[in-house]
Amino acid sequence: MNSPKSSVLLAQLEALYQQVDAALQGWTCQASTLCCRFGITGREPYVTSIELALIERQLASRGGGLPTRRRALPLARDTVEQFGQRWRKEERTCPLLDSSGRCFVYACRPFGCRTFFCDNSLKSKHISRERIRQWVAEIERLAHHYCPDGDKGRPLTRALRVG
Repeated sequence: MNSPKSSVLLAQLEALYQQVDAALQGWTCQASTLCCRFGITGREPYVTSIELALIERQLASRGGGLPTRRRALPLARDTVEQFGQRWRKEERTCPLLDSSGRCFVYACRPFGCRTFFCDNSLKSKHISRERIRQWVAEIERLAHHYCPDGDKGRPLTRALRVG
């Protein structure tokens, strides 16, 4: 969907993400990628139709498609050391990681990625569950306007049709 209405909705989602990032400033990181290791954490972010549209727009602006190395979840048996952590490439990891192991779409990463709090994140800050529910409700509202049937999200790898 590429209409003036969808552009407005995507801009509203980006503005919401800016609010979330401001509220979480100093609590998240750009380096560990622990949250991107779905096989280790047992968690995978869920995305709505509008979050997926924002990711797809970012991918299109970079030439389209997923990073070459990650068209599917990795199956190599190599061990990688990154940011002081060792992990195996055959781990079930996020398909949005580039060849260096960094998020290919970090600026427009989904809400679930923004609110994953690993041991490396600061624990001193507290965001109430109610505030998180409000953000989720706003994303769901935008998704409903973006796609009239709306949605409550689906696993990222399923939404991207990988893995």
